[in-house]
Amino acid sequence: MPCKLLKTISEREYSICLPASYSETDNRTYPVLYLLHGGGTHHTEWEENGRLQTVVDSLVAQGLMEEMIIVCPEANKNNMIWFNAPHWKYEDYFFQELIPYMEQHYKIKAEKRYRGVAGFSMGGGASVVYGVHHPELFTMVFDMSGYLRRQPMEFLKNDPSAEWRQQLVEDCNPIPVILKGTKEEVENWKTVRWFVDCGDKDFTLEANMDLVKAFRQQGIDYEMRVRAGSHDWGYWHTSLEMALTYFSKLLRE
Repeated sequence: MPCKLLKTISEREYSICLPASYSETDNRTYPVLYLLHGGGTHHTEWEENGRLQTVVDSLVAQGLMEEMIIVCPEANKNNMIWFNAPHWKYEDYFFQELIPYMEQHYKIKAEKRYRGVAGFSMGGGASVVYGVHHPELFTMVFDMSGYLRRQPMEFLKNDPSAEWRQQLVEDCNPIPVILKGTKEEVENWKTVRWFVDCGDKDFTLEANMDLVKAFRQQGIDYEMRVRAGSHDWGYWHTSLEMALTYFSKLLRE
């Protein structure tokens, strides 16, 4: 797709999973789920390691999932961050270019109740931040082991860009934002269905529990699952199935 808001970038890649019934010749439109990848991975991660197509085909065949369009944006090439930085306006790109492009070029139901966002690790943290910043756009936010705030990470110690990314994650930490939310903001956040899923041995567990504490303090409904597992695809395969079936459940309400 064309891109104007990311410096030095004129085109941006993405992956898209279209329903089996999708056709250019009929008027049917579909819900959309934006599926965000984690740090150090790419838009192809959901298909390559998440086996997205296989999972979708299985769930649809079992009647556990509604047909939907799934968009996997790219946020690693050039800079691994889902947020706005002075030289990298990714969040602006996501909302001002990516979403409008998808809704113009694919048969998407462009309404809040048909739009969800989900992701794992840094993509999970970004999903929460996007829901906090734009509750008017999403009916569901599904956080899989979300990387929500700065944490000491051994594998980042030799990464020259790690500090600015860590600081940007901390600057966008949604937990204090929720805790300090105004009455109007809290009411808007209550219109989103929040789901937090994190393994009991995941290094992001404490942060995700603090996110849930913030929801509880502000009276915001949520669902949380803590299952056996760590910060890896052994856990996220099940998370992906849960996200797709949960979003489908909401679509049927």
